[in-house]
Amino acid sequence: MTLKIRTGTDPATPQRARHCPHRRRRAGIRALAVHGRTRACAYVGPVEYETIRAVKAAVSIPVIANGDIATPEQALRVLAYTGADAIMIGRAAQGRPWIFREIGHYLRSRHVICRPPTVAEARAAIAEHLDDHYHFYGEAGGVRIARKHLGWYTKDLAGGDAFRREVNAVETTCSAARAQSTVFR
Repeated sequence: MTLKIRTGTDPATPQRARHCPHRRRRAGIRALAVHGRTRACAYVGPVEYETIRAVKAAVSIPVIANGDIATPEQALRVLAYTGADAIMIGRAAQGRPWIFREIGHYLRSRHVICRPPTVAEARAAIAEHLDDHYHFYGEAGGVRIARKHLGWYTKDLAGGDAFRREVNAVETTCSAARAQSTVFR
């Protein structure tokens, strides 16, 4: 069993994450993911990598560092500084599933993959993601819920603005597929 925690409730309160891991281990937790911000901070402000480092030093179970890891270089820095056993990627992967291959490549080789994904790679990722949404949520719900994900995928691609305008108006999987094939050639 894995547990994800934050560093504490708010910045003014002593960070409880430093003091609670032993109790969690006795409860059967086999790995601990630590988001480096308090609950009150949500996703804003500096990440407390020092607290993640302190938690890692205090426990013998694997610790997963989380919080604002958006580049391969940053992934390496966070792992080196915290001593964490792994990292967890959140918002940086929104619309960028290739970030995992970029980080993996960098951690193995210390070389950045310089090429961005091709339109064909992005298109394949979008199609697979949409298919998963449609199967999980049903067609109507899947089409509506997928819109924000499509925006993430296409924000930096040529033709992305036109695609988002068109896809935000569709109601069916067929019209979503047509939008994708007409905008991204």
